[in-house]
Amino acid sequence: MTRTTNEQPIGRADTGTPGPSGALVPVLAFAGIVVAVMQTLLVPVIKDLPQLLGTEPSNATWVLTSTLLSGAVATPIMGRLGDLYGKRRMLIASLSVMVVGALISAFTSALLPMIVGRTLQGFAMGAIPLGIGLMRDMLPREKLGSAMALMSSSIGVGGGLALPAAALVAQHSNWHALFYGAAGLGVLSIALTLLVVPESKVRAEGTFDGLGALGLSAGLVLFLLPITKGSDWGWTSATTLGMFAGSAAVLLLWGVYELRSKAPLVDLRTTARPAVLFTNLASIMVGVSFYVVSLVLPQLLQLPKATGYGLGQSMVVAGLLVAPLGLTMMFTAPVYARLSAKYGPKTTLILGMLIIAIGYGAGLGLMSAAWQSLVIAVVLGAGIGLAYSSLPALIIGAVPASETGAANGLNTLMRSIGTSVSSAVIGMVLANTANDVGGVAIPTMHGFRVSFLIATAAVAVGLLLALFLPKQRPAAHTQLRASSEEDANLERAEEALRSFRGRVLDAGGSPVARAKVTLIDRRGRQAGATLSADDGSYALAVPAQGAYVLAARADGHAPLASSATHTGDDSPVDLDLSLPGETVTA
Repeated sequence: MTRTTNEQPIGRADTGTPGPSGALVPVLAFAGIVVAVMQTLLVPVIKDLPQLLGTEPSNATWVLTSTLLSGAVATPIMGRLGDLYGKRRMLIASLSVMVVGALISAFTSALLPMIVGRTLQGFAMGAIPLGIGLMRDMLPREKLGSAMALMSSSIGVGGGLALPAAALVAQHSNWHALFYGAAGLGVLSIALTLLVVPESKVRAEGTFDGLGALGLSAGLVLFLLPITKGSDWGWTSATTLGMFAGSAAVLLLWGVYELRSKAPLVDLRTTARPAVLFTNLASIMVGVSFYVVSLVLPQLLQLPKATGYGLGQSMVVAGLLVAPLGLTMMFTAPVYARLSAKYGPKTTLILGMLIIAIGYGAGLGLMSAAWQSLVIAVVLGAGIGLAYSSLPALIIGAVPASETGAANGLNTLMRSIGTSVSSAVIGMVLANTANDVGGVAIPTMHGFRVSFLIATAAVAVGLLLALFLPKQRPAAHTQLRASSEEDANLERAEEALRSFRGRVLDAGGSPVARAKVTLIDRRGRQAGATLSADDGSYALAVPAQGAYVLAARADGHAPLASSATHTGDDSPVDLDLSLPGETVTA
């Protein structure tokens, strides 16, 4: 059978574009690290932002909040745009917006332009699900597992490596140099992407759901804004509670609209599948646990020894001691690939969360020396690396290739929600347990330990959710490690489940060989074509369920155009060249 539809099986590179070079994975991972840097770029100068921007502390926090909100909004939207119009194109667009935002921030010391620049920088977070989607579309299965693991972990790698680098720059140079450096990294990433990364030919059907994007953005802002500002506004204030109520109402209406839309921004029916739903819920818990260590260890390390528990390290040394968190996540990627190939991503997710729980549990008694912080960072980095690496494989195993970008964008959003909740809860805990020394709130050891207990509890909930993940089918389990022969077998199995099949017959019911059968989608575009075999049989892969037209033509016979609807079952659709088209169900 000749297959010409642009839907391709996972991990195949036969899209008609030049094959990916060996630099594809490092370049995409570098892009992920660059955009993740934006999340922690200003951590070393947080306490100085009010003075640097000439504003009140409550206003200065918008410099961080704006990046978080725009990143949360961008990830599912850019993922869907990538599915529709090209993942490489949207990746370059994301990086370009980040560069513009970094330059705006580099040239200003005023609050409003700084917030605008930081908002644009946050939009780059959509690059991570786009990179995962490109890897799925282009890489062979034996390389896909470790590649996606590295891309998924780039969120933590970029954040971990940015801390010491940003601390060094902030301590020895003008703080605006942070943004010049970020812009330079963005330009380098764009150049490498243009040189190394080909465009994927995989496309989703439909158009961009603008109203759905607006509704999701409004719902997310109304939800995340009170989470990040609740401590300032008061958790029981009318503003906070009103925004939470508004978020619930908007997201409910958005969900109803998406279920009725023919081309939704997020396919909620796919999202409701147990494999996707429980993966996304577990992702929130992993996000919570990841951010706790990033908030606690730097403060513990930099508190003066005069407090009786502070470790008295400089900003740069503290950053270097926390950096192994990101480095360990990066080096965990190849380990994850081997474990996942043998046991599956569900098992590696559970193993990763068990290691995280061990790290936080041991950390309760390892807070009295700088080297102990290093141990905590390494152990947690290994656990978070395994957990983060498992998430895209679980998502990809449960969604069609044409929805990879949107599905991974939503999963990245779930992690962002986890880090946002973690930031709000841990910030509140540390503030409520702090000691007032000369008008300055000093975090206490009690607050640090309560924070670690909260992280442990979040991981326990994540473990429970992971246990509900369905067992993977053999094809899904082997998709990241199959040989060429197994690839072919898997492709044929997937094709049989997602195709029109039947026979081309003449007026007397005899088979017609070498008849051309063409599949046309509802927009009038060719979605596939093939020639019937000697026994008249044909098979045409279907990009997605829905209405199509099957056109058949053969020498000596009248052409036929027959409407057909693919509903997911395996009923044959015979094409009789002697009869006019009629509606059938396949």
